Amino acid sequence: MPQPFHLAIPVTNLHDADAFYGELLGCEKGRSDTQWIDWNFFGHQLVTHCVAEMPSAPAHNGVDNHAVPVPHFGVVLDMETWQALAKKLEAAGTHFVIAPYVRFKGQPGEQATMFFNDPFGNALEFKAFADIDQLFAT
Repeated sequence: MPQPFHLAIPVTNLHDADAFYGELLGCEKGRSDTQWIDWNFFGHQLVTHCVAEMPSAPAHNGVDNHAVPVPHFGVVLDMETWQALAKKLEAAGTHFVIAPYVRFKGQPGEQATMFFNDPFGNALEFKAFADIDQLFAT
């Protein structure tokens, strides 16, 4: 089993971070202070650190005829969990940078993917594979 990663990201409001990561995405809150919150981000440690202003917005890179925001982060989920999350986000009226779809259909690395931003402009990607052995396919 892979070891969990640790990622610290900027946010400008911890209340909004709580609503997005805790309520919408369903991440369990860990330790916190007046300037940061630890989250169990699908088995990984994500820390939202409060900053006065956000760094510049992501640039974009073309992938499968879509403009993918760079930088971005996220996780690989099983297909059932990915589909349930996509439905939950759609029902919540989430604005997708790239709406849920299957990328590289019929090719090595075929995957379900979706991109959206948190309330602070941090870009997230969630993906799933019908065949997890395709994760690093070439």
